[in-house]
Amino acid sequence: MKSIIVGTAGHIDHGKTALVKALTGINADRLQEEKRRGITIDLGFAHLELPVDNGERLRFGFVDVPGHERFVRNMLAGIGGIDLVLLVIAADEGIKPQTREHFDICRMLSIQRGITVLTKCDLVDSEALDVVRLEVEEFLRGSFLEKSPIIPVSALKGTSLDELKKHLVSAAASARARDAWAITRLPIDRVFTMQGFGTVVTGTLIAGTIRRDDELELFPGNRRVRARGVQVHGTAAEQAVAGQRTAVNLAGMEKHEIERGMMLSFPAMLEDSSRLDVKLSLLPSAKPLKSGARVHLHAFTSEVIATVIFVEVKQLQPGTETFAQLRLNAPLLLLPGDRFIIRQFSPVITVGGGVVLDAFPIPRLKLEIRYAVIKATSQGNPEEILCARIARRWYSGMTLAQLVRETGWPPAVVRERLASPLKKNVVVVVDDRFMYFPAVAVLKQLVVSTLERFHDQHSLVSGIQQQTLREELNVDTALLSFALGELHRERGLEINGDLVHLAGRGVVMKDEETESRRLIEQAFASTGLKVPALKDVLAGLKIDKARAQKIVTLLLRDKTLIKVSDDLVFHHSALASLRQQLQIQKAKSPKIDVARFKDLTSVSRKYAIPLLEYLDRERVTKRVGDERLIL
Repeated sequence: MKSIIVGTAGHIDHGKTALVKALTGINADRLQEEKRRGITIDLGFAHLELPVDNGERLRFGFVDVPGHERFVRNMLAGIGGIDLVLLVIAADEGIKPQTREHFDICRMLSIQRGITVLTKCDLVDSEALDVVRLEVEEFLRGSFLEKSPIIPVSALKGTSLDELKKHLVSAAASARARDAWAITRLPIDRVFTMQGFGTVVTGTLIAGTIRRDDELELFPGNRRVRARGVQVHGTAAEQAVAGQRTAVNLAGMEKHEIERGMMLSFPAMLEDSSRLDVKLSLLPSAKPLKSGARVHLHAFTSEVIATVIFVEVKQLQPGTETFAQLRLNAPLLLLPGDRFIIRQFSPVITVGGGVVLDAFPIPRLKLEIRYAVIKATSQGNPEEILCARIARRWYSGMTLAQLVRETGWPPAVVRERLASPLKKNVVVVVDDRFMYFPAVAVLKQLVVSTLERFHDQHSLVSGIQQQTLREELNVDTALLSFALGELHRERGLEINGDLVHLAGRGVVMKDEETESRRLIEQAFASTGLKVPALKDVLAGLKIDKARAQKIVTLLLRDKTLIKVSDDLVFHHSALASLRQQLQIQKAKSPKIDVARFKDLTSVSRKYAIPLLEYLDRERVTKRVGDERLIL
């Protein structure tokens, strides 16, 4: 059954509550003070089912709002989640101040459908009714209600109620059903305790589904709760779907821990925020709004204080709009596309409203990058929105969970909307993140230029360590590995273990460096195991100590020389011969001590101990007590 939420709007004592009762049979005034004073103070709720021509039925949930100027904040808590509005104007009074303010709020919230109802038509004659109708038609000209029906009714006598119901059904037919597959959000408008059940919250489910026993998260505060039970329009149900008036019996929370303005959602999917990039509109009747001004921000059932910061202008003129950032004094769970109202800080009157474009703006981001996101969001192309968000995280990319959090789209929707950018190679997957491909291309260019500079400055070093390269470029390991892999596949560079060098580049030696390498290698190759001290060999070279040490590093890397201890370096051929000697010795005796090792190799204890420890590390021998077992 399709569910439609209908909100009333209009001046105090114009018959909103009486109209709802006449349509549904339910008195939406629930508070004793409301019944005593005869005015609506807080939100009231009622429901009605009507048949449609195809034999199905429509379920209408009515949100009755107060019309008194002192209770406009309560009105705002109820009007945010409605599908169509009943603009109620008393035929004996016509358009009054709260008629105008309520109607401005409906327009700012971008409500698209509604019906204008002229109540108390039994109190005026036909001529007076025609005058009011003309006044209302002029008032509605150019608005979303310009072509909607204007229906005179009498709640007291029941005049034209059936006609109004027919128009409700007709208007509901064109209303788009809310997305039951979206991420669940329930703005809370009432909290109470029910004997035998505990804490109950109610609201209009604006997205998703809530089932009995679902685990939910309460924002702000990130508290986990469980839906012990669910009701839809006062009747127990297994689930509530988007567009329905919903009550949830919460386990794990006390009444005093919850208040109007909080929101329920699914755990670990969304996140509240204290900064919002928005498109802000100012009413023609408002005063100019200066950058830095404080305002009351109303979104769904929430109200917080916000500071308005403009970037393009110093102040916003009446009847105009601009991009702005709202800095909130308390976090709210809002998503791109959510509408809001702003009211002047003092005196508190409605002055404008707008739409959220980005709930997670990045501080100190370049203006053109920041605007790329909010402009893409304002234009509404899903692919461009995702690409702009990924692009602004230039070298870090975004995980699927981050994209879900920032857009409010379920994971399956994000994947679907990224399919084309991935196919076109605008976006690539790096590890578990989506990267903007131009960022990868720029990083590849930076890797190449960094390596070219390194080779020019370090001709005796074969390559740069990946960790050193990562720190110099200030990117994470996964992204650098991806860029290096791309360059390697393109044959732009070579990777040897942890070392990276450009293809065709490596060690380039001058004549004196080539000669020094030959002398170093010869000094160790010719002495067997009775090697000289490395410092003595280097001291006899004609090149400086720094270059000589780099040549030794190359010889060690190529395993021409092998470092056995801090002070001893051997030629690889000498150590290979030593291994052969030990294998011959093993045939005679599988064990050898230090003394026999010295006799076998003709070296002193200065060389014997480090050599034996090296052989232990290489698993050629294994120390057992004071002896070594030859493996």
